[in-house]
Amino acid sequence: MANDSHGTGLPRLKVSANRRHIVTEDGRPFFWLGDTGWELIHRLNREDATLYLENRAAKGFTVIQAVIVSEWGGLEVPNAYGQCPFRRNDPTQPDERYFEHVDFIVDRAASLGLYTGLLPTWGDKVSKYWGEGPEIFNPKNARVYGEFLGRRYRDKPVVWISGGDRDPRGYEPTWIALARGLRKGDGGAHLITGHWAAKEKRMSTDFFNDQDWLDVNMAYSGHRWIFPTYELIGAGYRNKPVRPVLDPEPLYENHPYISAEGVAYHQRKKQWDGITRAGAFQIRLGAYWAMLAGACGHTYGCSDIWQFYDPAYRKAQYFSNVPWQTAIHFEGSYNMGVMRKLFESRPWQTLIPDPAMVARGQRRGEAHIQAARARDKTFAMAYFPWGVPAWIDLSSFSGRRMVAHWFHPRLGTWEKIGSFQAKGVKRFVPSVPEPQADRVLVIDDESRGFPVTEISIPGVPRTVLEQWPY
Repeated sequence: MANDSHGTGLPRLKVSANRRHIVTEDGRPFFWLGDTGWELIHRLNREDATLYLENRAAKGFTVIQAVIVSEWGGLEVPNAYGQCPFRRNDPTQPDERYFEHVDFIVDRAASLGLYTGLLPTWGDKVSKYWGEGPEIFNPKNARVYGEFLGRRYRDKPVVWISGGDRDPRGYEPTWIALARGLRKGDGGAHLITGHWAAKEKRMSTDFFNDQDWLDVNMAYSGHRWIFPTYELIGAGYRNKPVRPVLDPEPLYENHPYISAEGVAYHQRKKQWDGITRAGAFQIRLGAYWAMLAGACGHTYGCSDIWQFYDPAYRKAQYFSNVPWQTAIHFEGSYNMGVMRKLFESRPWQTLIPDPAMVARGQRRGEAHIQAARARDKTFAMAYFPWGVPAWIDLSSFSGRRMVAHWFHPRLGTWEKIGSFQAKGVKRFVPSVPEPQADRVLVIDDESRGFPVTEISIPGVPRTVLEQWPY
């Protein structure tokens, strides 16, 4: 991969030496904190796009995932300026005016310190299965289109995300041709990953594990249910050859979700109206589970934001009910910025999943405790979703004395538990014994002096967050 910096000033990204994480060209860890802004390019004008991007940059996001040829009306419904991506729906005939708007989005994001996770097309335009389609790509024109994109954005801070939420089986030659076109066009300047999905296969490596262009492995937990992301990310973490792994489309905030209640209701009524919608707790749950299972980062999603729902634009689609201009202030997105800052307060890229650290008291379902320990054994984190105690094995820490804190993943505050000798098994009891009163147990080598300063949350008054009882 080329090593020169982007003209925007953002450094190029590459895979770390140990193949577990993404780093900048000079080797600094890069925390992928993504947002699913899928319809950003297709639906928003430049003023609204700037509003959205500024909001995400302020909250600490680092990657905006957006689609060039979107799922709904991506070929026939023009963008905010009356343009469609191709002439006569021919991928070898891109409309320059449409791509000037793509240029604006990529450049505006870069000016705010954001990389664009750029999807060349949503998957239904390659392998329909469901959705609008039509299937306009084949191996020949996909290669041409990929080279066009690679050349155009060679010096821009993008990550290529192929796939677009469809099963690639039977269409592998087209996806491979697209990836090889991207790589030829940009000369290897950018990472390539893929967001493919099938009911029984949820990893990009389930389909393209042998492809040398696949740099980062994406897992797909799905945006409708509380999926045990620690199992999914764990499988990707153990995959050979080793690649960084992350979840690019988890449960969406404010999306009806399949809890135990949701499954029963859906099976009975065959509809989603009236059931629980995912809130900030469910967002934190999937994120911390994933990060402590070995992910190189995480992506946030919101049902109203990915489609940029606006009642004045068209009727609600896919269960949206809050205008995107309001939804960008949902609590879950703030919580993701707090999570990133917590991990970056320590050398998080040295964390190794360590489920055995929970010696006793492990729970099932939403109460599952996920734990990880630093490779040099100087610190560890364990996410306690519910306020239930557990016994943590301290025998393999490096220091003679350890200090433990509860970290509040909503408020960014710390509560000291105490210091103790690094030996044996110790019982830890969360300060609030209630379901969904989540805390992160942080155990540090006392001699290292890791920071425990409050983590601020830009743009939200503390009084708003404190309205929630936990």
